[in-house]
Amino acid sequence: MTNYGSKFERLDPGALARGLARHAEAFCRHWFPEGRKVGNYWQMADISGAKGRSLTIRLKSHGSRKAGKWTDHQNGDHGDLLDLLHYHLEPVAYPDLLRQAADYLGEAPVIPDDGTSDYEPAVASNRQAAAGRKLFSYGRPIRNTLAEAYLRGRGIARFGPALAFHTNVYLRAQDGTRLEIPALLAAITDNAGTVTGCSRVFLNARTGGLAAIEAPKRVLGRLHGNAIRFGETRSCTDLLAGEGLENTLSVGTALPRAALACCLTANHLAAFTYPASIRRLWIARDNDEAGARAATRLADRADADGIEPLILTPERDDFNLDLTTDGVTQLRQRLAAFIDAHASEHDLWPSA
Repeated sequence: MTNYGSKFERLDPGALARGLARHAEAFCRHWFPEGRKVGNYWQMADISGAKGRSLTIRLKSHGSRKAGKWTDHQNGDHGDLLDLLHYHLEPVAYPDLLRQAADYLGEAPVIPDDGTSDYEPAVASNRQAAAGRKLFSYGRPIRNTLAEAYLRGRGIARFGPALAFHTNVYLRAQDGTRLEIPALLAAITDNAGTVTGCSRVFLNARTGGLAAIEAPKRVLGRLHGNAIRFGETRSCTDLLAGEGLENTLSVGTALPRAALACCLTANHLAAFTYPASIRRLWIARDNDEAGARAATRLADRADADGIEPLILTPERDDFNLDLTTDGVTQLRQRLAAFIDAHASEHDLWPSA
C-alpha cells in the first residue's frame, strides 16, 4: 500500500485492480478503443491496444475465471487490469500508475478502518462525492482572495460560481503531520448540475503560487465523465471542453461568452460525458501526445453521436502559456480566426 497523505488518498493496488475488474468492459473501451468485444472477451493485438486477436481480456467472471484477467497468447504474458495499465502507460512511476487508476475509477480507494481489504467502489465513490460537496460548500467567493490573485497571476479573468476559496483546507502530509493550507476550490458537476466532487488547488499564502507540497492539485469525489463548468452548459449548442483548470479558463478569458467544461486531465477529457443539447464540441487540448490522443478519442465519440467536433491546439505547450506570453487580445484573435473558419454559426461570442 502506498500512502499519499490523508485517508482519502491511501491507494491499495489490490482494491484498484478489483475496482477495474468490476468495470472491465468500460475499462477496455476507454483505454483500448481499437480492440473489439468478442463474446465475453476483449480482443486486441498486444499491450499497445492495436487491432488484433493475440491478447484477450475476460470481461465477466465465470466460476473460478475472474473478470479483468488477461493473457497475451503470443508470448504468454498475463495479469490483471492494473498490470495491463502499467504496461500500457510505460514508462510511468508506480505511484503515478495508482493515481491514474484511481482517477479513472473516479475516486481514491480507501483502506477500511477495520483493516480488511474488501472494497466497494460505489460506496467509496458516494462517500468521496459527499465529502467533495461538503468541502465546496464551506468555500466563499474568490473575489479579493488568494485564489483570485493566483488566477489573475496566470492572466486569467474568467471566473464563476463554480470557484470558491477556503483559507484552511485540511490534509495530512506523508510524515503524518496535519496540514491546513489555503486552497482554490472548484465544483465538479454532472450534466444535471449535481456536484459530484471538488477540485483542490493548494496555494502558498506567501508567494501566491502553488503550495510546496507533493501534488498541490487534487480531486475529492467523482470526476470521471464530469467537469468543472462555466457559463450556461446545460442548454448550449456550442460547448468548449478543455484539460486543466488554468488552461480552460485561459481560453475562457479570451472567449468570455463561451460555455466551458474543464475536465482537469487528458484522460478525463477523453472520457467527458457531453450534454445531449450540443451541436458542436470545441476541444481545447494541450500541445502534447496525451492531449492529442485525448482530443482524438473525444472527437471520435462526438462525431459518432452526430456532434461536430473541432479541436483547438495552442501555439505553445498549453493555452495558459499562450495567454501569458501573447496576451488576451492576440489569443482571442487567433481563436476567433480558427473558429470562424470552421463554423459559420456558433454562440461563442455576440458577433457570431
